[in-house]
Amino acid sequence: MSFAATNYRSSLTLKEVISRYKEGPQTGVFTDGGATPNPGPGGWGYVYVRDGQIVSHKHGSSPDTTNNRMELTALIEAYKSLPLDCEIEVFSDSNLCVQTINEWAKGWERNGWRRKAGPIANLELVQSLYREQQARPGVKLKWIKAHNGWLWNEYADSLASAWSRSEL
Repeated sequence: MSFAATNYRSSLTLKEVISRYKEGPQTGVFTDGGATPNPGPGGWGYVYVRDGQIVSHKHGSSPDTTNNRMELTALIEAYKSLPLDCEIEVFSDSNLCVQTINEWAKGWERNGWRRKAGPIANLELVQSLYREQQARPGVKLKWIKAHNGWLWNEYADSLASAWSRSEL
């Protein structure tokens, strides 16, 4: 096992996250995804909370993936969990994913899902996330710093790394 995979395995369980962190927003949807090494095995997760109470959470993994694919998958699954008329903030620590949806996807769609610089990486996932986002205009996607100590951000990170541990 590589050094990176060994470090990934040391990630906190959900119980440890809840006992260690208290700060940050108590309403929102927090997402995370990653692969170790990249590319390699990886996972994704999201947690949807209202007033500090978990509404839903979900996680998954893939034996051969990339960080970006797992970040996009976490966002897609999070959006799918929300009612179409929902008004809430969704947080991702992937600035690439946030910029893709908030800044670039509309133009790419208008141009037949093409961009001047070449093919769009993970196009099928980008299109899926963009459709989910367009169906929920009250949902605002925002960037959040990774490992910032916010409870629910750390919780999403723990869900995304659950594939590497024996305990959730």
